[in-house]
Amino acid sequence: MKLRNKINLYTAFLFALLLMIINITVYYTFSSLILDSELATAHKEMEKVSDNFGESLGKVPDNAILRSYVPINGMIQIVTEDNKNSPAYTSAGEQNLSERESVFYSSEVSKKIEYEKRHYTFESMPIILQDGSVANLQITKSMETATNILSILRLVLILVTLLALIPVFISSRFLSNFITSPVTSMIKTMTEIRKSGRFKTIKLEGNSKDELFQMGQTFNHMIELLEMNFEKQEQFVSNASHELKTPLTIIESYTSLLKRRGLKEPQLFTESIEAIHSEALRMMEMTEQLLMLAWHHEQWKIELNQVNLNQLLKQTVSVFKNAYNRDIKFAVVNEAPLMIETDEKKLKQLLFIFLDNARKYSDESISVELGKENDEVYIKIIDHGIGIQESELPKVFDRFYRVDKARSRKQGGSGLGLSIAKEIADAIGIEVQLDSKAGIGTTATLLIKKFEKSSKFSSLSHFYIRK
Repeated sequence: MKLRNKINLYTAFLFALLLMIINITVYYTFSSLILDSELATAHKEMEKVSDNFGESLGKVPDNAILRSYVPINGMIQIVTEDNKNSPAYTSAGEQNLSERESVFYSSEVSKKIEYEKRHYTFESMPIILQDGSVANLQITKSMETATNILSILRLVLILVTLLALIPVFISSRFLSNFITSPVTSMIKTMTEIRKSGRFKTIKLEGNSKDELFQMGQTFNHMIELLEMNFEKQEQFVSNASHELKTPLTIIESYTSLLKRRGLKEPQLFTESIEAIHSEALRMMEMTEQLLMLAWHHEQWKIELNQVNLNQLLKQTVSVFKNAYNRDIKFAVVNEAPLMIETDEKKLKQLLFIFLDNARKYSDESISVELGKENDEVYIKIIDHGIGIQESELPKVFDRFYRVDKARSRKQGGSGLGLSIAKEIADAIGIEVQLDSKAGIGTTATLLIKKFEKSSKFSSLSHFYIRK
């Protein structure tokens, strides 16, 4: 069964059930009230007749008294203890009551009875006759009027219930269409996406901000994200296949050469092994970088700790300086120790990437500067190398992009370093800025600023990327 029909059926059923419960409650409440009212009225009439009967006893014959107090739609009688010769007088329409068996009661009785499928009020009150014996004065009165009123009420409630179901069905149909319309639109859109292979969003009407509107917004956001990821995946696969093709071709060429002449020419053997080993290492490094870029930030296992930034930079510069035997100048603008909360390993990795880039593209000394301006902590890595054209700056963080392709190939670069650096910076809440001029050099600035508790990076770091 479709969701629309389910909503329509369940809504109508629940409303009908609720309406029936209300009507049944109303009916039985009113029924109880009207029947109790009839019984109370009959009891008052009995008390009045009993008082008048007592006053007229001995003055007027019993038969005459009873005839004068016969109910319009009932019976009056005197029942003695031995239940013999009990006179009974009925109205014209209730003569069958005289055939009902009489019962003597020792105390006052007030109740509802049923005789021949008709309802009556029954009142019995002890009286003392003229000869001193105890008897019952009993009045039986029809409740036909009250029963007819209840029958009419029952019929009215049934008709009201049936008539009310008509707008219920109509409104539930409208409600089901209103609720399922966005779902139907999503199904239609997803079907079109599946058939055409192109991503589409649904058109949102109005600005109600209800759950249905939010569901549509979420769907559109998901489609946009899928489309963006799909495009990135296509570009990524295309670039990766292109980049891996070159080292694989080199390895294949050298292995073919080794098969033909490797055993006869030791020098060629050594050259081939070196080239294969070099390309294999480059492929392994590139594969690790590709895997890292494929991971989401949440899979990086960010570990936040208090870090002394002055000490960290000093150690990092010293290690890099000794490893590559390069002249690196480290300067601290503010002498006071700068403490931040971040992932120390990820920050070191970020620094190594920019230091390595400065080393590759510059033969002169490298400068590293740590300082604080207003609420911002900054780290600058400055080189005096080939620099980057202004038109090239927006592209340097793209995967596999190289400014100087010939030199990058010679240095063994894959074009993934700055892409990884951008991913790391985003993950730990650091903004990266690049300033460069061709032939003069490049300055990479890492900006760190304390963020408000509501920042979107609160689950990753105590710093945020400035927008």
